[in-house]
Amino acid sequence: MDLDLPQAAGQFFLLLQADLFARIKAAGFDDVRPRHGAVLAYIGADGRRVSEIAELSGQHKQVVSVVADELEELGYVERRPDPSDGRAKLLVPTARGEAQIRAAREIIRTIEQEIGSAIGGHRLESMKASIADALEVLRTER
Repeated sequence: MDLDLPQAAGQFFLLLQADLFARIKAAGFDDVRPRHGAVLAYIGADGRRVSEIAELSGQHKQVVSVVADELEELGYVERRPDPSDGRAKLLVPTARGEAQIRAAREIIRTIEQEIGSAIGGHRLESMKASIADALEVLRTER
């Protein structure tokens, strides 16, 4: 099958995401959904503002805010005052959030090792570098 770049990237993303979240569920985080990745992947150990997470993830601020509300209700994040600006709030991972983030990182490492074993580690690293370069091109063209 001869796929163009959007088709190949889209299928790769969907399959990778399905595998990742199936493994996250099996690790005991069965209430985490793919949309929650927009926050959990970018929150950082010390927390970040919703606007920062939106910028890093490429999501709209309103989407990140709704997802943050869901994650707060599920016990993965909490809002705390930003020490650099008392009017602003930081989203900070709770102990459960930190555990999920650690588990997800380990699962991602495992998936990358599996893909690297199948296609060759050098090809995987080359693919990751090429994707990063292409993202930079697309971001600067906006």
